Amino acid sequence: MNVYVREVSRELGRMGVAVDVFTRSQNPSIPRVVQLGERARVIHLPAGDEAPMARERVYDHLDEFVDGVEAWRIAGSIDYDLIHAHYWLSGVAALALKARCSAPVLQMFHTLGRLKNRVARSAAELEPAVRLEEEARIVSGADRIVAANVVERAELLRDYAAPASRIATIPCGVDTDLFVPGDRAEARRRLGLDERPVLLWVGRIAPIKGLDTLLDAVARLSAPGQGLRLLIVGGEADEPTNGHEASLRQRIERLRLEDTVRFIGPQPQSVLPVYYVASDVTVLPSYYESFGMVALEAMACGSPVIASRVGGLVTTVRDGVTGFLVPDSDVAALADRIGSLIADADLRWRVGREGVRWAAQHRWPCVAEAVCREYASLESRARAHLDAARCQD
Repeated sequence: MNVYVREVSRELGRMGVAVDVFTRSQNPSIPRVVQLGERARVIHLPAGDEAPMARERVYDHLDEFVDGVEAWRIAGSIDYDLIHAHYWLSGVAALALKARCSAPVLQMFHTLGRLKNRVARSAAELEPAVRLEEEARIVSGADRIVAANVVERAELLRDYAAPASRIATIPCGVDTDLFVPGDRAEARRRLGLDERPVLLWVGRIAPIKGLDTLLDAVARLSAPGQGLRLLIVGGEADEPTNGHEASLRQRIERLRLEDTVRFIGPQPQSVLPVYYVASDVTVLPSYYESFGMVALEAMACGSPVIASRVGGLVTTVRDGVTGFLVPDSDVAALADRIGSLIADADLRWRVGREGVRWAAQHRWPCVAEAVCREYASLESRARAHLDAARCQD
């Protein structure tokens, strides 16, 4: 979601749209205003303690956040033409701001609480009732909703009774200047990797991401100290640790995978392409994904993808062409597919090549142009900015 907001904001700025991104401050020492690019900036507003905070606690400070946005607007004599909200918490704030300034709201959820609850494996993974209630209110009150794919659109229609006429389907994007194929041997040298086949996992370490299934699959394929290498890139820097990583490390010890699995930690976007290029396969074993941007980044770098057949991944990954889909939580199916792909260099090359071609159709300028068209449906002055769009049909 952070990548989406940053890249679309930058592209809109290049098109001539002035963008202010408001977010809750987590560090009082950083600048209040940070430039994202031409005409685009991030504004950090205090709302509760200026420190990382669990998402469910952020809800209690939304009134303060909304007051902060209003104070900023009044102090700067700014009249915003439109409010674009990302995630349900931002949607709550957006509806409150709409009531104050009458600007239309365009909402993108990125994930949906009811869908996450449907795949939850324990009570601890369930989204709170307040999220479900607020999502329903946002769907009812937003002037326009953006779904990342037809699967999410269907979920909004079925589970939230969203009016079909107010939903636009716009796929997520990828930076095809940054995420590009490269020299695999050089990438491995930079990362200090040996000749073992490399599996890559990238994302937020949370139960819904299915790392437990991947670890069990790797255990079927790798003897201790031999066989595969699994790199886990990512973590959650925006909120306190929930203990899931500790349980995963215990699982690794139990499966005797200490010499097979490496936790790399969060990496900047500029470094991620090195990992994708160095890997033989990128794996997304999630129980639910609204889109699966990691899959698109991997494909842009030529890394074959194996993903769960869930949510938006069924449209992001073209099964048998740009990657492969397997049933979620199916350890045997995942292990079999990993094993067969690792063993077939020609297949990996063909799938990687098609992935690069597929990713080229999802450039951020194309996404920003589509978003601006939705702005134009709500605010007539947005139409003038479409002439600056760089995406060609």
